[in-house]
Amino acid sequence: MTAPTAALAQLTGVYAIDPSHSRIGFVARHAMVTKVRGSFNDFEGRVAFDGDDPSATEVTVTIQAASIDTRNAQRDEHLRSNDFLAMETHPEITFVSTAFRQTGPDTFDLTGDLTVRGVTHPVTVPFTYEGAATDPFGNLRVGFEGSVTINRRDYGVTWNAALETGGVLVSEKIVLEFEVSAIKQS
Repeated sequence: MTAPTAALAQLTGVYAIDPSHSRIGFVARHAMVTKVRGSFNDFEGRVAFDGDDPSATEVTVTIQAASIDTRNAQRDEHLRSNDFLAMETHPEITFVSTAFRQTGPDTFDLTGDLTVRGVTHPVTVPFTYEGAATDPFGNLRVGFEGSVTINRRDYGVTWNAALETGGVLVSEKIVLEFEVSAIKQS
């Protein structure tokens, strides 16, 4: 483990994820030939960061499944249905951290329990710290980016359609993407 630096120690505190300057997205293969990108537009999160002991860091994120957006209303409705997210029964997707491990001066692995459709599995997301800045309103902001690939079938998301040419309509592997701007709370 990399020793905490003085710069990290200065970041100690509780942060709220700023949804208007953050993105939680995903990428799935479609018809085996292209990628469909989407995001969730309604989410909130909290980060309690301990710069002296980064392993004590705690992160929670709650995503409203109904906020899924792939820029296609018909597809979004299908993704909200029982075939995919079953949002009427499981309106939220959640992540609760269980471990934080610094892997380099500006990189870390965040491990936690991801719950989709009421099914929970551990995931580890490698993140890069993008920096800190004070915005025009005097708020300290920190930025992080990361991504991880999951198998949607592990979460009970099994719907698919076979293609005449072989293969399936929607990939099992989904890349989750996180571009996070978080504001330090007073």
